[in-house]
Amino acid sequence: MIENLFPHVDWEKMWEATQQTLYMTAVSTFFTFVIGLALGVLLFLSGPRQLWSNKIVNVIIGAIVNVYRSIPFIILIILLIPFTKFLIGTIRGPDAALPALIIGAAPFYARMVLIALQEIDKGVIEAAKSMGAKTRTIIFKVLLAESMPALLSGITVTAIALVGYTAMAGAIGAGGLGTLAYFEGFQRNRNDITIMATILILIIVFIIQFIGDVLIKRFDKR
Repeated sequence: MIENLFPHVDWEKMWEATQQTLYMTAVSTFFTFVIGLALGVLLFLSGPRQLWSNKIVNVIIGAIVNVYRSIPFIILIILLIPFTKFLIGTIRGPDAALPALIIGAAPFYARMVLIALQEIDKGVIEAAKSMGAKTRTIIFKVLLAESMPALLSGITVTAIALVGYTAMAGAIGAGGLGTLAYFEGFQRNRNDITIMATILILIIVFIIQFIGDVLIKRFDKR
């Protein structure tokens, strides 16, 4: 029955493409979380009347975040081709997509981290300061702990966006379901391949959202 609905689908290739999409999404989400979190915390702490208040640092990091999150992803991939070739040695395949995925998503997540931290009750931070808490303690025990539900919500949204980015990266041969849908489906006019790739991408998105919702509920103290 399923073979009749999707006559052109090579299931081995489809499974391989799904694994590549999962790989690109997982690796880029991890590094996006780490880098974006660091940038967001630094943006917050270097802001006015904060622990590491520094206008120059704040302006520079803010400018970098704003510039990179404003560049359309497909253009960013093209701009990063020389850097990707130098770093990875090729511009094709799942690994070659990672630099653009991380650089494109980390600034976006950094801005979400900043928003989450700005929503923390200032009284909680002041109370920690008055009790002599060190900066490291304030960061990990107050800032990150209090904003964890928002941080998890932000990385869930970002991970879902990264799934879409991997599909766009497929247009230049990055691998994954995007490559399969474009080259095997669209260019050869085999709509069943494109539809199946789309269905699998939707399933991945639903799974990410489900995991995100579970984690958010677990860490939400309200």
